[in-house]
Amino acid sequence: MKKIAVMTGGGDCPGLNAVIRSVVLSGSAYDIETLGIQNGWQGLIDNDLELLSDASVSGILSRGGTILGTSRVDPLKKPGNREKIQQTVQIHNIDALVVIGGDGTLSAAYDITGNGIPLVGIPKTIDNDIFGTDLTVGFDTAVSIVTEMIDRLHTTAESHHRIMVVEVMGRDAGWIALMAGMAGGADVILVPEIRFTLDEVCCDLKARFQAGKKYSIVVVAEGIHHENITDAAVPECDRDECGHEKFVGVGNLLGKELELRLGIETRVTVLGHVQRGGIPTATDRILGTRFGVAAVEQIIAGNTGCMVALQGPRIGTVPLKDVASRKKTVNPDLYKMVKTVMCRMR
Repeated sequence: MKKIAVMTGGGDCPGLNAVIRSVVLSGSAYDIETLGIQNGWQGLIDNDLELLSDASVSGILSRGGTILGTSRVDPLKKPGNREKIQQTVQIHNIDALVVIGGDGTLSAAYDITGNGIPLVGIPKTIDNDIFGTDLTVGFDTAVSIVTEMIDRLHTTAESHHRIMVVEVMGRDAGWIALMAGMAGGADVILVPEIRFTLDEVCCDLKARFQAGKKYSIVVVAEGIHHENITDAAVPECDRDECGHEKFVGVGNLLGKELELRLGIETRVTVLGHVQRGGIPTATDRILGTRFGVAAVEQIIAGNTGCMVALQGPRIGTVPLKDVASRKKTVNPDLYKMVKTVMCRMR
């Protein structure tokens, strides 16, 4: 009997349990035994695994988070971790790993393949910034949550004639800001990929008020860069173990600047981790299920060292080498199209 092990690494997101469930159930259909790795890479380092059965994953399809737990541990940061991971794989006679993660987890997975460990990656992140896949698990739910929040802010912004700044997640890629902003009818959308000036933003907002629009919604990704707001050096104490900056609220900085320049009351809503919590949408449950089945099928076919990916209507694969070296960012032409629509709505 073949034996595989599944793990979730990095930040949690809705839809992870759908993937785990799919891996276990499709593995059972092929007479494959599945082990669950606890708390991401840390579970492999500490030899913390448990057997997963059909009963173990019963009823988890609609649950948010991950029943396996997760962590942001960089498995290659400390000497000896690579050997510990290899030893855990050998102790349990694991034939292959299924690694569910974002860019950091999948980059580490690529490095781990250098030790001869067969594995298949599954893309998950609310940021939707994984190269080679149209969608990642968790993105659709995050966009739906943010869109609902923007809808709610429209009414209070209009009632009080305010500018409402909504800060959303997005470290290097502004997919949540762009898609939720478009779906929620935002008036200004700021993403990390597109440089802007505060003069331009103020000009756009002033034009709305002069046209009789007495309120505005500004959606901003947490990772935007601007020389007057966010380009200060980030101390090491303000970074996590993987070296990622711990953001401190660019929305608040932007809100104060807009109110100062425009003289219009401005309020800020930082959505934070609410974006990655709660139950997954149907789209994320379906995508997670398809990815789980595809990962098991790739292992059976002997095609490891790859990531399963949504490519149009079908599930394909991308070499992990390509995933580890590239990031999917917002297309400038798409952003231009959305901005054109926003300008027409002034």
